[in-house]
Amino acid sequence: MSRWSVAELRQEAMASGIVAKISGTTLWRWLSQDALRPWRHRTWIFPRDPDFARRAGRILDLYQRRWNGAALGPRDYVVCADEKTSIQARPRKHRSLPPASGRPIYVEHEYARAGALAYLAAWDVHRAKLFGRCERKNGIAAFGRLVAQVMGKEPYRSAGRVFLIADNGSSHRGQRAADRLRARWPNLVLVHTPIHARWLDQIEVYFSIVQRKLLTPSDFADLAALKHALIGSQTAISVPPNRSCGPSPDAICKGSWPGSGLIVLHQAKRYRPEIRHRNYESGY
Repeated sequence: MSRWSVAELRQEAMASGIVAKISGTTLWRWLSQDALRPWRHRTWIFPRDPDFARRAGRILDLYQRRWNGAALGPRDYVVCADEKTSIQARPRKHRSLPPASGRPIYVEHEYARAGALAYLAAWDVHRAKLFGRCERKNGIAAFGRLVAQVMGKEPYRSAGRVFLIADNGSSHRGQRAADRLRARWPNLVLVHTPIHARWLDQIEVYFSIVQRKLLTPSDFADLAALKHALIGSQTAISVPPNRSCGPSPDAICKGSWPGSGLIVLHQAKRYRPEIRHRNYESGY
């Protein structure tokens, strides 16, 4: 067995003569202070995209308002988009109990299934503007409606270029998706993240906030209540225009909105060493 309990380790330590006697508390303290902890594990995905550095680099350049080595113009915009799928409405069979002294909120374990929604959202990186919609299921048509929600409004409708950053999900995968979107909106440029690198997409930071602050624990009476909560949260989490991000990575990392850019730039510095600045030295 590769994973032993503290009790099993305690018995083995005494049976092997390592110690004559030891308490489980002392053994646990020793293990907690040890440099090697083989009982712990973390899953990860090794970047297998042979063109990873170039594809990741151009997204980081867009966050710094650059494309192909040139600065973006005043009529160029950068938008991140993605879907958060299969969000279930789970009404609990008994109401939750409020927290009391010394204990957390009690949430009923049993629930009913009231259906699921897909939440699609887009984030204007430099203008701190959020767009979102709920769909019964995700797909090419649903993603197209999200893009239309963005591109149908100014300043994107008459922009010089709108760079749309998205992962390689089935709704917007490959050159066919780029051609399809460009045919409808000639000023739109679809930019894909590298494979298994959706963390480069800043909309994932927003989805993380929604998951932690709104969807955990899940307790929605029906799909209408879930949709109302998701759409309503956009106003609560959005940033006023006078606090929107500036064009530089410094401005992004100063936290213009909750978590804006911090994860993206912190993860990316290993691939782009030149994207180092004082915020990294401050502990980000």
